[in-house]
Amino acid sequence: MAAAQRVRRVLVVEDDPAIADAVRRRLESEGYAVDAVADGLAAVAAAGRAADLGASFDVVVLDLMLPGIDGLEVCRRIQSREPVPVLMLTARDEEDDRLTGLAVGADDYLTKPFSPRELVARVAALVRRVDRATALAAAAAGAGGVPGTGHRIDVGGLGVDLARRAVTVDGDPVHLTRTEFDLLCALARRPQEVVGRERLLAEVWDWTDAEAARAAATSAVRSVDSHVKSLRRKVGASRIRTVHGVGYALEEQ
Repeated sequence: MAAAQRVRRVLVVEDDPAIADAVRRRLESEGYAVDAVADGLAAVAAAGRAADLGASFDVVVLDLMLPGIDGLEVCRRIQSREPVPVLMLTARDEEDDRLTGLAVGADDYLTKPFSPRELVARVAALVRRVDRATALAAAAAGAGGVPGTGHRIDVGGLGVDLARRAVTVDGDPVHLTRTEFDLLCALARRPQEVVGRERLLAEVWDWTDAEAARAAATSAVRSVDSHVKSLRRKVGASRIRTVHGVGYALEEQ
């Protein structure tokens, strides 16, 4: 008989009681164990306690505007201790806000107002992505660095080490967030091939085909574009070509 699947833990950080309660109840109805706090300092403390107990949260749903310290600082402090998937909630749909959130380690974001169904789908996708990345890294490490096992990708001065999840540009190390790394891998595995946004949603964000189709008309597509812009800042804008209305391609320099 198969072992029971581990219950996933989510930390919800939201100072609006109505939104926090709605998110908590919806996630609990989907089988998640949920802790909710209403300010930034409490969020950092909760994440720290969970890490100390060896029971870190699987996902943090984090509001951008919080009393005490804002969501950006909360994200910085949590990520400085250990990498935890963060879904950031923002009442503003400004590109600078999105890029700043991604720069401090947020994996995804939703703009308020959002549908509970989409939030649950985003959380589930983050959980699947972490599970997949863990399995791929373990497989790459187990290959022992043998050429031809797919443990490394090199594209015109861009080096991607799949086992260590490390990236270099012309020999210099570049720090990428979890999502940026997965996005770069999706493009680097097929250099010069145009990869559509819906395909990136499926491969990087781990949306199912049906979810990706629905997401094509939501903020999820804008999230792809924001992550690409953030990635360009780190690996070089000329390395990633935009094909308007379709997607992106990694160019060999």
